[in-house]
Amino acid sequence: MNDLAARLADLAAQGKTITYGALARDLGWRVADLTAALERLMEEDAAAGRPQRAALMEGRLSNGLPAQGFFLKLAALGIHPADPASYVSETRGRLWQDPPQRS
Repeated sequence: MNDLAARLADLAAQGKTITYGALARDLGWRVADLTAALERLMEEDAAAGRPQRAALMEGRLSNGLPAQGFFLKLAALGIHPADPASYVSETRGRLWQDPPQRS
């Protein structure tokens, strides 16, 4: 997980996003393993009251937003944004302005 957290911290510091496939390739992981790790990271972020680092992900067919699983996990965590695109934009802005520390 530390590789994932470090890579997301680097992306946040650069003000960038990445697709699931590209990040899985970068880490040498299967996409299924990446999405499972992202869900665990989302749980940690929610519990700590931090911006969702998984918001830096882009689904291949999601018009620049994270894949649908991101929003399903948010709902499971009790986070129900009225406007998903605005939520992602605001969250990315917070991450880019104050990047998380590399773990």
